[in-house]
Amino acid sequence: MNEAMQAWSTLTQASSGEIRLGLSLAAAFAAAALFGLVALRSAARRPHSARVSPSRLPPVWRIAWPLLTLLEGPAAATIGPRRRLLLETRLRQAGLATVLDPARYRALCWLAAIAGAAVFGFGASALGMPGANGTAAFLGAAICVLLPVARIRDRAASRQRAILRQLPFYLDLITMSVEAGLSLAAALAQAVDRGPAGPMREELEQMLRELRAGRTREEALKAMAARVQLPAVSNLVAALATAHKQGASLGPILRAQAEQRRTERFLRAEKLAMEAPVKMLLPLALFIFPGTFAVLLFPVISRLMAEGVL
Repeated sequence: MNEAMQAWSTLTQASSGEIRLGLSLAAAFAAAALFGLVALRSAARRPHSARVSPSRLPPVWRIAWPLLTLLEGPAAATIGPRRRLLLETRLRQAGLATVLDPARYRALCWLAAIAGAAVFGFGASALGMPGANGTAAFLGAAICVLLPVARIRDRAASRQRAILRQLPFYLDLITMSVEAGLSLAAALAQAVDRGPAGPMREELEQMLRELRAGRTREEALKAMAARVQLPAVSNLVAALATAHKQGASLGPILRAQAEQRRTERFLRAEKLAMEAPVKMLLPLALFIFPGTFAVLLFPVISRLMAEGVL
């Protein structure tokens, strides 16, 4: 009888724990749904000109885009002038400056922290560790708040690598167009129309839009160099500005720039190839060599143990 009562009390405690977990998850889901509904209504009330299309954002960010409208205001109040300038520079390097401003970026970090805290906290409760909810929530928030930062950094690095790969080809297209008698703006338009898709094409399209909007060629080139922040693009802009001031022909300068960029790309690839063996030493020492030695020495050790030597 006592054993039956103990079993029943254990079952009741487990059931009550599951009920509490279910109620907590239901409350969190209801709060998230209410939060999303309020955010959607707030976004719907905003004028069309103030909306920013998130079509160029990663898919996970597009899901959370309506929720950023509630956090955008408080996030903007926590960004100082220097921090705002730094965030704008990072977003320009990542190619997201037209769809994501520093306030929304900070709000996105906050939203990631809230989601991480909720997921880790409920995970700790589901695993039967209710006393570790606070620690797990804090750990989840600390980890997830860094995810947008890492994503922006990776996107900026990959974008710069793509620009360095595509720059010689676009310079060849522009050079052929200029040597055929076109102006620089017409040559840029031809390169954009016939060149492959990628970040270099996006930058040239942005520069063409600025030229058509009335900016001078030097200003548009300097703006592109400020967005990309690569020495190769800065050298190209400086060479074109010098040629424009001196009245020199653009064809030889563009051809020399294309050859130099192609040589730099080859040297960069050669450097990466020489660094590969050094980078492979640690994985080899940690994962490959122990397994190889274990496979090679196992028959020898087994034979020695069978003969009584060991």
